[in-house]
Amino acid sequence: MRGETGRLHEIMALPDFWGRDDAQRISTDLARLESRISSWDRMSSEYQDLVVLAELLDEEDDQELEAEFFSRSESLSKSMDAFSMELLLNGDYDGNNAIMTVHAGSGGLDSQDWAEMLYRMYLRWCESNHYKTKILDYQRDEEGGIKTVTLLVEGDFAYGYLQSEVGVHRLVRISPFDTAKRRHTSFASVDVAPELPDDVEVDIRTEDLRIDTFRASGAGGQHVNMTDSAVRITHIPTGIVVSCQNERSQHMNKAVAMQVLRGKLYERSMSERQDTLDSLHDKKEISWGNQIRSYVLHPYTMVKDHRTGEETGNAAAVLDGDLERFILSYLRWRKR
Repeated sequence: MRGETGRLHEIMALPDFWGRDDAQRISTDLARLESRISSWDRMSSEYQDLVVLAELLDEEDDQELEAEFFSRSESLSKSMDAFSMELLLNGDYDGNNAIMTVHAGSGGLDSQDWAEMLYRMYLRWCESNHYKTKILDYQRDEEGGIKTVTLLVEGDFAYGYLQSEVGVHRLVRISPFDTAKRRHTSFASVDVAPELPDDVEVDIRTEDLRIDTFRASGAGGQHVNMTDSAVRITHIPTGIVVSCQNERSQHMNKAVAMQVLRGKLYERSMSERQDTLDSLHDKKEISWGNQIRSYVLHPYTMVKDHRTGEETGNAAAVLDGDLERFILSYLRWRKR
């Protein structure tokens, strides 16, 4: 890493550097590398301090010193886990912001409620990991739950981490909407795309787009304004549909929707390429289709990732945003 930072510093020292199309990307890459080096140096220093503490504990029985040792060891372990995850993120746009969409599956209120539970889970994960979120599109059902929500997740490696969530999520529980209190299975899907830099070319032809406008509405169902400021763009060849209603004007909503579409088309092309590689190596798990994770709340509690085999009985913690074990196991599985 130190050698790469030296190379990037040399590039940035060139007289015409800031006139380059990739200047911002190189500057961002350098900042991330230097942050990783700084993290590594801090962990190395902390490890050496803990070695000294361990030697002192061998010589004397000091409960206060012992408590400090275990507290700092636990903190270092968490830092090393986070650092390990970052080292697994070396895709082209893993370091970028993420555009995440949660769609309710068929099944009415149960699926819409499940989509809202997932939405809350991701908001909690973002909060605990200091990511900023911005709602781009929010379509709530009048009876309850959400039909779809799209949000921008801003922060380093948001896209790299959240790729682990792409696919169909399955919930098994006693339905709160069933008066007979029967067990129901609900589904919701999650899409994640990178927010692409402006210098990345994505081939989008004007004639391939259908652009519709509609009246924006808020998260509670109320109308934000009385004009058709919200924008829906359909990419006809792929059937991809994106919407934005959060901005103040139709022009701004269209610009954001086009940015979302660019990311989704890029992600689609990468997924198709990976599917081809997987089929060549018999890597694809076809028995579950795109179903990636099950959340069982009755008759027992369990969350299991069907790709990696990672599971936990603490479903409540997972639904409250504790996703680290699943993200890390996915990143390791992806590199196998």
